[in-house]
Amino acid sequence: MLASSASTLDNEQWQSFAVPNQCNQAGIDLIKKFEGFIPHVYLCAGGYPTIGYGHLLKEGESFEHDITEEQAEALLRDDIAVAERAVRNLIAVPLNSNQFSALVSFTFNLGSGALQASTLRKRVNAKHYDDVPYQLQRWCYAGGVKLNGLIKRREAEAALWCKA
Repeated sequence: MLASSASTLDNEQWQSFAVPNQCNQAGIDLIKKFEGFIPHVYLCAGGYPTIGYGHLLKEGESFEHDITEEQAEALLRDDIAVAERAVRNLIAVPLNSNQFSALVSFTFNLGSGALQASTLRKRVNAKHYDDVPYQLQRWCYAGGVKLNGLIKRREAEAALWCKA
């Protein structure tokens, strides 16, 4: 039924059918675990001003005081929505909720440009799903340095990807 239905759908309809719309709770929990909650502005491993659960400060955005976990979660929801849109726009094949959420975590962490230019994206869109854990694990560097935290995060994303 999927093949016959797909031929009558326009691209936007196909995308919404083929890819989940939201990161699931396992994906959100993964992001929160690896980002950690920090109530004040700090420099992340990449050297960018950050607050809360990995929220990168935008130009003109500042936080004079610590933020609460609730405020951090609101920022996180907005940031995850950006990553979700990027995954929906860049991935053109069916994914289950865990696969989508693993890619959202990856994109949240590295940005949509990294996903767009990656071999990971090419392998996913070619339906080489078994290659994805390896491709994820290639992305464990920040500033040219291999980081333990990124190794563990990519392993967690790969495990989520493989979970039925």
